[in-house]
Amino acid sequence: MAQTKHPSKYAVRAYLERRSQEVKPPPTPEEVRRQLGWGLMAFDQKMQGGRS
Repeated sequence: MAQTKHPSKYAVRAYLERRSQEVKPPPTPEEVRRQLGWGLMAFDQKMQGGRS
């Protein structure tokens, strides 16, 4: 299973501030997630005490 990693609100605010000053069209959702580091993390069940 994978867990979602969310960026901090400060990272999102800084990203939006940078984006608001650009003239080019908005990036794809995948590019936004990549720039913010908002991806899926590997989930280790052993570390979380999960079932096998």
